[in-house]
Amino acid sequence: MAKDMRVAYLLDFYGDLLTDKQRDSLDYYYNDDLSLGEIAANLGITRQGVRDNIKRAEAVLFGMEEKLHLAEKFSKIKDGLESVRQQIDIIDNKNMRVYRSNEINESIKVILKELKKLNELND
Repeated sequence: MAKDMRVAYLLDFYGDLLTDKQRDSLDYYYNDDLSLGEIAANLGITRQGVRDNIKRAEAVLFGMEEKLHLAEKFSKIKDGLESVRQQIDIIDNKNMRVYRSNEINESIKVILKELKKLNELND
């Protein structure tokens, strides 16, 4: 079985929707990099049972993402926040070199405070 590392990412978003064995199977396989045999021993099931759990769970994760797009939206928000942060740095640097405006400094502080809150929500 070839590993699709998107599954580990989707597991963070939709893992609670899986059965315990499905979630554990994916976690062992993708996050802990265990073999099917090692997972089978840990869960007390056969290698085929592990493989079936993984395949079913992957289908659930991809199906949920196809319908809800939460991981895709999260990634876009994270990229957007980083872009805003970079633009703030540009404005701050120009203000320090050219304008030296206290009003701009205060506005930057407010924006950075709000950006920090958004980043904390997104983590």
